[in-house]
Amino acid sequence: MNVISSKNNEFVKHIKKLKDKKYRDLNNEFIIEGIKIIEEAINENAKIKQIIICDDCEKTSSIPKELMYEIAKYECVYVTNQIFETLTDVKNPQGIMAIMEKNMIASQLKKEDEIQSIDYTQDIIVALDDIQDPGNLGTILRTVDSIGVNQILVSKGTADSYNPKVVRSTMGAIFRVKIIECENLKEVLQNLKKQKYNVVVTSLKTKNSIYDVDYNKKIIVIGNEANGVSEEIQKIADEKVKIPMLGKTESLNASVATGIILYEYVRQKLKNK
Repeated sequence: MNVISSKNNEFVKHIKKLKDKKYRDLNNEFIIEGIKIIEEAINENAKIKQIIICDDCEKTSSIPKELMYEIAKYECVYVTNQIFETLTDVKNPQGIMAIMEKNMIASQLKKEDEIQSIDYTQDIIVALDDIQDPGNLGTILRTVDSIGVNQILVSKGTADSYNPKVVRSTMGAIFRVKIIECENLKEVLQNLKKQKYNVVVTSLKTKNSIYDVDYNKKIIVIGNEANGVSEEIQKIADEKVKIPMLGKTESLNASVATGIILYEYVRQKLKNK
């Protein structure tokens, strides 16, 4: 078994470069790290290209034997502990990471015949309008997965869905939720309106509550952390809603607000069963 020990190795350089968004986009790859998320990737039959294992970690049995049996089915690359330390992005690495193929549809969805990648059987579609914080994005992806929705629309200005912090925050949801990057979110939403969906945006300039909405054939747009939903998308909205608050706080974290809205959808769905 060959163990890579040189920082000048081309494969090691490739892994390091995948920390950069442009390089991830160019190669259609991203990195996952840790035992649990790699188990999730295997269970979901995600497209694993290579698995990188810290040679010392394998010897100390920090990686469960059951997982080692599974990863043996894939192309495995072994590196020394010193090399692994230069590759990891976490404080307490578990000695295992993998290079994955993206599942993102990075398409320019401008014309009606270009939105065929969207699943119209879903009651609701979540759209993100320039969400910036990777932690928020990852948590929203995880929440979308938790309610059984299989897709999400993201504006071109939204944080990179394959940023390592986003990937960790999803806790495996990134393998189950189709991420559709929209070149022009407004035009995509206008096309979806032709498919009988109504656009719902969050806004402080309304008296309508999230509890007043019938969550059927709705696109729920979550806005930028600092500025909310953009003015151009506000103008095409069919409904504007806000989360009722009893305290003095006027707004909530984007991922928290998304969770509250989506679980009102869940409540209605369970009630109507």
